[in-house]
Amino acid sequence: MGFFKDFKSFLMKGDIVNLATAVVLGGAFSKIVNSMVADVIMPLIGVITGGTDFTKKFFALDGNTYESLKVAQEAGAAVITYGNLIQVIINFIIVGLFIFVLLKAYEKSKKKEEEKPAAPAGPSDNDLLKEIRDLLKDKK
Repeated sequence: MGFFKDFKSFLMKGDIVNLATAVVLGGAFSKIVNSMVADVIMPLIGVITGGTDFTKKFFALDGNTYESLKVAQEAGAAVITYGNLIQVIINFIIVGLFIFVLLKAYEKSKKKEEEKPAAPAGPSDNDLLKEIRDLLKDKK
């Protein structure tokens, strides 16, 4: 029974709960970022590049020319799909930029919170002690 009690204690530690929360939120955030890339940014890049779909770019190693990647793969040709690499690099740059912008905005909002003026400071302990000393002197 001690094993299960220890295991339950381990699972209920704050670090584990925080990690689990971060994983769940990270998964949800990943969906937002992927949607931003696939549904908003990549169509814009497609317009800029004249509708080029990088995932269809390939080089057949057998020296033949094929109409499409699908045809080359059906023919059993070994292909280097360099377009997929280009697409992944573009996605990486876009995701990195997106996260960078979000983190900058987050940091800026944190700085604004920190810059709020502190409550006016009252007299210091030294000042209070001096005041008490002076009051006691006056009573004599």
